[in-house]
Amino acid sequence: MIKRRDRGDGGIDRRGENSWRLRYRVKGKRISQTFHGPLSDARKELRRLLKSGDDGTHVAPDKITLAQWVEQWIATGAPGRRQKKVGRRTLHRYAELLRYHVVPTLGARPLQQIQATEIDTLYVCLDGKIAPRTCRHVHDVLNACLGTAVRKGLLAVSPMERVTTVPSPPESDHGMALDQDQLRILVEGFRDSVLFPIVALATFTGARRSEILALRWSDLDIENKTLRIERAVEEVELQPLAIKGPKTERGKRTITLDGDLVALLRAEREKHLRIVARCARWCDGRSFAREAAE
Repeated sequence: MIKRRDRGDGGIDRRGENSWRLRYRVKGKRISQTFHGPLSDARKELRRLLKSGDDGTHVAPDKITLAQWVEQWIATGAPGRRQKKVGRRTLHRYAELLRYHVVPTLGARPLQQIQATEIDTLYVCLDGKIAPRTCRHVHDVLNACLGTAVRKGLLAVSPMERVTTVPSPPESDHGMALDQDQLRILVEGFRDSVLFPIVALATFTGARRSEILALRWSDLDIENKTLRIERAVEEVELQPLAIKGPKTERGKRTITLDGDLVALLRAEREKHLRIVARCARWCDGRSFAREAAE
């Protein structure tokens, strides 16, 4: 039995396994909604609802539009069934898919009134305007967005469960692999370029571009001829670059290098250290001259 709170604090009633009824008041009006999840999360949601009522940002569950819910979902990190936030780049992509392809058509509709037939019509309209794979991504992201609305009690059932046709992506493009001679020609073509070390490293290790750009000299073990991959650069439009870890622990790995690649990286490291040393002397010289002038 959940302990009842004071009238102004709302209350929580158990409705089933990990299912709760949240009761609260906004401007004297009694409101209740269902929440699916552990009790600790239900308490957090109730506190959020009470705060939104206090600061004037509360929207009644039966009044919220799809566009408003999309923005709430994105603002909270687009959590899925596992209630985990996604990475910045993934979040940016989710926002693009919903804001560009769903909200213009269905955004003004009340969330609780959206029908599966309307989503079917949306898919028909998108057919031929965007790639089949993009249309499938729209479906997957919208499904996750509405699924979270169900878990938060804003929807009893997701209309996605009654959609007639689910967009299917075409067969994956596996790309084209180069043979040894083609690979050698590719690498040699960058021999006189500043990109040569990066191309050589990518060719030999198979590491992703974002992983290579996030490497540090401390990841290189010259004595044991190994390179440790532990992070990647995350690039999101109109946002500063950031460093992130791999999605799973399996993404962290140690790669064994051959002698030629170790020699190349050793030379690059020595070049880097010389540049750093010259910059340090230049900065110290300017500081000394400024102190003397003063």
